[in-house]
Amino acid sequence: MSHPVLAGVDGSRYSLAAADWAAREAALRGAALTLVHAAPALPGAGLPGPAARTLRDVGERMLRHAVAEVSGRYPDVEVRGEQTDGAPEAALTSAARGAGLLVVGTRGSGGFDGLAVGSVALGVAAAAPCPVVLVPAPGGGTSTAPGDAQVVVGFDAHRPAGEVADFAFSAARARGAPLRAVQAWALPAESVSPRTLFVTEEDRATWEDQEVLELSDALRGWREKYPAVTVRTDVVLLHPAQALLNASRRACLLVMGSRSGPGTAEGRLGPVTHAVLHHAPCPVAVVPYAG
Repeated sequence: MSHPVLAGVDGSRYSLAAADWAAREAALRGAALTLVHAAPALPGAGLPGPAARTLRDVGERMLRHAVAEVSGRYPDVEVRGEQTDGAPEAALTSAARGAGLLVVGTRGSGGFDGLAVGSVALGVAAAAPCPVVLVPAPGGGTSTAPGDAQVVVGFDAHRPAGEVADFAFSAARARGAPLRAVQAWALPAESVSPRTLFVTEEDRATWEDQEVLELSDALRGWREKYPAVTVRTDVVLLHPAQALLNASRRACLLVMGSRSGPGTAEGRLGPVTHAVLHHAPCPVAVVPYAG
C-alpha cells in the first residue's frame, strides 16, 4: 500500500472540498486517508478548563462527522481522524513527514472575504516534506468535462526536476488523462538592448525551436518510463505564471515544483508559485525537489 494521504480539516467548506479530493486521490493510489484537525490552545492563560474542553469536544465532533461523511462517499478507502493540539501549520507539516501527499483547502475558516489563499495553506505548501495539493473552494473555479480533463505540469528543460516530472506523469497515468508540459521562455538577454530595435521573426523562430528541442529531450526519459501517458508540449513566450494560469483553465490538476534544500529560503515559495496559487482555478500540486 502507498504512503497515506493526509487532509487538513477545520469544518470549513474549503477543507471539506480538500477532504473529498484527498479521498478520491487515496482511492486512485490504493492508500489510506487520514483527516487531521489541529486544535491549538487559545492564547493567554485565563481560559477556564470547561471552556477549553468544550472547544476540544467541538473539534472532535467535527472531525468524527468529517470522517463519517468521507467514509460514506468512499467506502473502499480506509479513513481515520487525528486531532492534534499544535498550531495548524506546524501540526500539518509534522504529520506530513510520513505521508505520500498532504491536501489542504486554499483557505480555512479564518481570514476574510476575498482572501484567495490563507497563511496555513501557503505555509504548508512551502514547508511540508511531501507534495502538497491546494484545493479551491467548490464552485470557485472552472469546470472541465471528463473528456477534456488534463494534468498540466510546469517544466524547465534547462533545470529539470525529476520529482516534479514523476509526480505529474504518475498523476496523469492514474487518471487516464493526457499530460501537458508547459515551458515558458524569454528572449535571450543580448537580443533586448538599447542597440537592438527589434527582433526578427527568423531569430525568434530559431530560439523557439531550440526551446522545443530541449524540452523534448528533457522529457524523453519520463515518456519511456510512462508509455501509457499521452504528452503534449507547449513552449510559450510568456511569463511563467501567466503561461501556467492559461494552461490551468482546462486542467484537473496543475503540478509545480518548489525548490528545497541548502541555499533555499526556508518556508518561502517562489514568486511564480505564489502567483499561481492565488489565481489558478483548479487544484495545484506543489512538489518539493532538491535544488
